[in-house]
Amino acid sequence: MADQDPVFQIQRVYLKDLSLEQPNSPAILLEQDQPAVDIQLGVDAQPVADGVFEVTVSATVQTKVKDKTVFLIEAKQAGIFEIRNLPQDQMGPILGIACPQIVYPYLRGNVADVIQRGGFPPVHLAEINFQAMFEQQQAQAAQNAPGIITQ
Repeated sequence: MADQDPVFQIQRVYLKDLSLEQPNSPAILLEQDQPAVDIQLGVDAQPVADGVFEVTVSATVQTKVKDKTVFLIEAKQAGIFEIRNLPQDQMGPILGIACPQIVYPYLRGNVADVIQRGGFPPVHLAEINFQAMFEQQQAQAAQNAPGIITQ
């Protein structure tokens, strides 16, 4: 009976990928204009083994002054999770909401740290409502999927 109990365990959280580019330094550092910041986030979940999944939260942070890049950061923070004996209809929310909520604070810290180490004022990624993000992705997938035509 114990073999059928639900299992949710964090095996490891790790920095999978991180890059910082300053293609227009040092000249861009002398600009007085306020930079524009563009932040893109993504979530990906992949099975690694039976009942073991890797969930990756990625961020791309690009700041520009006019049309020139001040800096570009691409980061991926991942976690390995053991998830067993859960109903299939709960797997999507676990992988798309619960796991990213665990991994994301590590990503936020690493991105803020590398921005400061690059010599820039800190840029802090905002808190993310992963439930809303997941629901939006589900709605978009349902809208894009060929559906049954009803009259």
